[in-house]
Amino acid sequence: MFSLKTKLVTYGTAASVVFGIASYKLLETDGALRDQKNEVLTKVLVQGLSSAHYSPERLDDNFSKKAFNLYLERLDYNKKFLLQSDVNQLMAYQTQLDDEFKNGSFKFFDLSMGIFQKRLKEAEGYYKEILDKPFDFSTEETIEVKPEKLKFASSPAELKEEWRKYLKYQALIRVADAIDSQEKADSVAAKEPKKSQQEIEADARKKLRENYDDLFKRMSQLENEDWRSSYLNSFANIYDPHTEYYAPKEKEDFDYEFSGRLEGIGALLQEKDGVIKVSEITPGSPSYLQGELKPGDVILKVAQGNQPPVDIQGMRIDKAVSLIRGKKGTEVRLHVKKVDGTMRVISIIRDVVVREEGYAKSLMIKGQKPIGYIHLPAFYADFKNQGGRNSGKDVAAEVEKLKAENAQGIILDLRNNGGGSLQDVVDMVGLFIKSGPVVQVKSANGPAAVLEDRDAQVQFGGPLVVLVNENSASASEIMAAAIQDYKRGLIVGSSTYGKGTVQQFFDLDQVLPASFDAVKPLGHLKLTTQKYYRVSGKTVQLRGVTPDVVLPDTYTYLKYGEKEQDYALPFDEIQPAKFNAWNSANFPIEKLKVSAKARIETSPTFKLINDNALRLKERTENTTRSLKLSTYLAEERRNQQESKKLETLRKNIPQLDVATLKPDVTKLAGDTAATARFQAFTRNAKKDLYIQEAVTILRSGL
Repeated sequence: MFSLKTKLVTYGTAASVVFGIASYKLLETDGALRDQKNEVLTKVLVQGLSSAHYSPERLDDNFSKKAFNLYLERLDYNKKFLLQSDVNQLMAYQTQLDDEFKNGSFKFFDLSMGIFQKRLKEAEGYYKEILDKPFDFSTEETIEVKPEKLKFASSPAELKEEWRKYLKYQALIRVADAIDSQEKADSVAAKEPKKSQQEIEADARKKLRENYDDLFKRMSQLENEDWRSSYLNSFANIYDPHTEYYAPKEKEDFDYEFSGRLEGIGALLQEKDGVIKVSEITPGSPSYLQGELKPGDVILKVAQGNQPPVDIQGMRIDKAVSLIRGKKGTEVRLHVKKVDGTMRVISIIRDVVVREEGYAKSLMIKGQKPIGYIHLPAFYADFKNQGGRNSGKDVAAEVEKLKAENAQGIILDLRNNGGGSLQDVVDMVGLFIKSGPVVQVKSANGPAAVLEDRDAQVQFGGPLVVLVNENSASASEIMAAAIQDYKRGLIVGSSTYGKGTVQQFFDLDQVLPASFDAVKPLGHLKLTTQKYYRVSGKTVQLRGVTPDVVLPDTYTYLKYGEKEQDYALPFDEIQPAKFNAWNSANFPIEKLKVSAKARIETSPTFKLINDNALRLKERTENTTRSLKLSTYLAEERRNQQESKKLETLRKNIPQLDVATLKPDVTKLAGDTAATARFQAFTRNAKKDLYIQEAVTILRSGL
């Protein structure tokens, strides 16, 4: 295979020919070096993207328009800085960006920065003037909260009015939250004196003023490299959402995050659309064990112990991270907005993430027909250490433990499993089938490579259920797809994320010879180089894996997953691999699908979950919000009441009778910390409605 690294290094040795710079030396002045670094960087990016991306784009006027629109959207997502006249001025370059990208020119970028910095100064005056006066929350007016539905203001006066409504809405949220908190405190004998609505409103404006002072200060301190990365990614992301350019400092941050950036609480964050969201919970971390913080939660404020909370809305993610991280044993209180719109304060005691909790572990669900349960948080593998742990071997060991204690069926839980080692998927599928292909991997050119299980031994041949959800991605989807295609077991849950692509990082400094050291470091390019395909020939890209038994959850009706990303690669099919489906006579899959569907449709708990999901869909589609306090409070309280109904119903569900496996009892003996962590894992499993349904399905087929 002709790798990207080979292509880029080959390109680097011929850099003088491609760049046309063999006849001169790099200039020594700062300005000249900066310009030449930009030129070299863009040309290297163009070469890498054009020669090694799985599906290279044609650099033409159509490409230019896409990049223009993406950059404009990211430059002013909420349409609170630029005027329509500014956009009209920039539109002159709409079909020229492909040429600038190829030639290493930053003329358009420099123009956009000049205009944006000017508008930034003007907006600073708007928010200060607006926040000096009290807001009247008794008048009936509304605001559109979906940026895609907004238009750029036609005049400074119109833009200032947009700022007024925007700031009023942010103040309204804070006032409503404070009133709600004060009323709850009254019911438990409040220690703090009660504030009037006028005092609460003044506090809200004061906090907003402090936040925006800090935001504008940070924006003014951003370096050219920060803005340049966003500009260059407006080109890279046209290829697909996972292809990105990382400036040197950004790559350092990525590496730090990938190895446990938020080690203090064990949550990974992402900054999107002006808010900071939880993207992943690290298995075994304080957040994981505490159990309330979930992917998709928006963090609004951060408090250290009993200190007043700091509002992080609009804050850069690196600063938010510094507030959330902290020493082991200290408390952080996160004020979060849940996916269903309710607000919650979550207290987490920081700790070192326990890696052991990130590995596969199992339980036995007791009964006349005992069922084994295996939780797999990731497809992990230790590539650096020979003989290190990997998920394939660990799951095999858990299967043997369950078999030794007479498990009649097995549940493999891949919910919230974001993927990992592909070889471990192959090994794991091999535990449940005789032998055969597991996944097909295809590069841009040439036939697909078929990865297969060559071991004819079946470690477990009994009934199997694989649990998935919308956060099951990549390797998890391949595992579920293989089990489904072989008809080896039932896939249960909600449709998976739909990411069927493979990325690699490449160091751009390796492209250039030593004579270009003056413009280094250039950064890294993350490229999509391959696609996964099921043994049936279909990719999981965009469509994911549709479960055999669909269980409603919070995300059921939301736009979620790879299909919602801009410029995601398409779904397609290749030739299916040759494989023999499993003989499922002893586990009637089709019959179980029908009975499970009927049971779920009549379940009061699943009906309530589905109703909540429908309400959430309706709320997200209705993108206008009232700026009248009484109207806003009434809506929020309705949402809270509906959420409490579901919480109450879940608390009253009979718990599963689970037992720790004998080898684990021995292993945990004497280790109080490990025992406490395992007990938390057990408690969560006992009351998990989705595990309960998987148990019912398995026992119905035995």
